[in-house]
Amino acid sequence: MILSVSSSPALVSGFMVVRAKNPVHSVSFPIPVFRNTSGLLLLLGLDFSAMISPVVYIGAIAVSFLFVVMMFDIQIAMIHEEVLRYLPVSGLIGLMWEMFFILDNETIPNLPATSLRYMVYAGKVRSWTNLETLGNLLYTYYSVWLLVPSLILLVAMIGAIVLTMHRTTKA
Repeated sequence: MILSVSSSPALVSGFMVVRAKNPVHSVSFPIPVFRNTSGLLLLLGLDFSAMISPVVYIGAIAVSFLFVVMMFDIQIAMIHEEVLRYLPVSGLIGLMWEMFFILDNETIPNLPATSLRYMVYAGKVRSWTNLETLGNLLYTYYSVWLLVPSLILLVAMIGAIVLTMHRTTKA
């Protein structure tokens, strides 16, 4: 019950990331998400992850995204029209991702199905600290889930660089 009540502000802030019309507000809403997620991690007893999450996300990523978004001269009405134009295609892509990753994880190519199933690690990690357990699990059993977000962040970084580059038009 405490976990459900504590996670609701993070869910509301996460929803507002998508629904905010102003891009600066949309980039500002992940800050409460990361803060509330850090509190949830503290409730679960993951003290290292709870302390490193605000430092990394709020301190570095959110501030850099704010600077990138503030450099753009964005018209709000134009963004709203373009979002509605791409809604059917993005919904179809989201549905395909859901089918692959949630409904039937046996069809994902080159990904062993055993890494997607829950395993009990209590016997393996009795004498380890939280940091040792996290490092061991991330770099052995969940290495795919560590590499995929890093590739997504790489693509986002390259996209931000490409969007901020000055392009000269030759007449």
